[in-house]
Amino acid sequence: MPGNMRKTDVLIAGGAFAGLSLAIALRQALGSSFAVVVADPAFGRSGADPRASAIAAAARRLLETIGVWQDVAAEAQPILDMVVTDSKLQDAVRPTFLTFGGDVAPGEPFAHMIENAPLLAALYKKAAAEGVTLIPAAVETFGDDVPVSDEYRSHQPRSAAMPVSLDDGTVWQTRLLVAADGTRSRVRERAGIVSHGWSYGQSAIVTTVAHERDHKGRAEEHFLPSGPFAILPLKDNRSSIVWTERAAEAARIVALDDAAFLAELEQRFGLHLGDISLAGSRHAYPLGFAVARSFVADRVALLGDAAHMIHPIAGQGLNMGMRDVAALAEVIADAARLGLDPGSADVLERYQRWRRFDTMTMGIATDGLNRLFSNHSDVLRLARDIGLGMVDRMPGLKGSFIRQAAGISGVIPRLLRGESL
Repeated sequence: MPGNMRKTDVLIAGGAFAGLSLAIALRQALGSSFAVVVADPAFGRSGADPRASAIAAAARRLLETIGVWQDVAAEAQPILDMVVTDSKLQDAVRPTFLTFGGDVAPGEPFAHMIENAPLLAALYKKAAAEGVTLIPAAVETFGDDVPVSDEYRSHQPRSAAMPVSLDDGTVWQTRLLVAADGTRSRVRERAGIVSHGWSYGQSAIVTTVAHERDHKGRAEEHFLPSGPFAILPLKDNRSSIVWTERAAEAARIVALDDAAFLAELEQRFGLHLGDISLAGSRHAYPLGFAVARSFVADRVALLGDAAHMIHPIAGQGLNMGMRDVAALAEVIADAARLGLDPGSADVLERYQRWRRFDTMTMGIATDGLNRLFSNHSDVLRLARDIGLGMVDRMPGLKGSFIRQAAGISGVIPRLLRGESL
């Protein structure tokens, strides 16, 4: 191997929730002899993520098992109850058609809300403590596109590992490259993996509000003709807002001054929590659906948003990424302990089989929900309200939905069960 080429077992492109969680899990499972690198140009940059995320029970178990949740638990708000309404914006009353409540296990809520910034900081700190190499750079190219010497080619055939170049000028040899670099993944594109999907023509307006009264851990989802309006509880009498509008309307609303923006918000938020005020910046994020045609390529695995993007209507985007983490970490750890190549086709195919069906099922479900609720049809509104009312009167079916949303149904990886690898 040339003197200027460094060596690692796994190189992860992207250092957000999924990438850092995978790195930590692998180091804990396989020890210091198993080298892991995470490369992300955002490392060290100023500016915190203003968003908050719903962490389902299974994802929380994973974070607890790898020793991260303990550092942020005090900042996480349990979701103790959830109500679903369906109305028009001008309706004076918003009848509740569906409620969810209770724990998935004694003392274990089905989800928590936490702001992204402290969780990401805790993951970064834990990865560093576990000996993960963290590099503020992006993957530039890999495989045959990396110029290496004939000497390297002769001593290191492509079947055993591959070179990866970063935009800081370094070149690494890795047995597996993981694409955790988001919906516009450069690694996925350069691996030749096609992603199929569409835009909804909608954007999600995300902001944080403070309110006069205690939310008591209740989350609310108001289905309006333009899309869902979610009120998600945070600590200290605050809530995270995820507000779906047609893209042009969302851009108009976000551009309003604070007073006009708050007036638009109050129309949808209501008065049940008293006076509200803005407690954070506001941003609009375009919404769409996309699933990669394959989750793997030659010594490449896709993780999280690089593999799939779904509508936030069910709050499952981050949680699907954590399910990817648990599955990929388990197949890599199992292979490495048997002395097998963690980047081999057989190992990666096991990961793909585990995750692809679940991903497609969740993607189809969220796509269908968005199309069913984001419209002005009175006929569809009547049909869905009858359906929601029937579900609300069937405790067994509601319990099944809660377990599915919590990520604890079916055959799930060990980390999602709260078990170490």
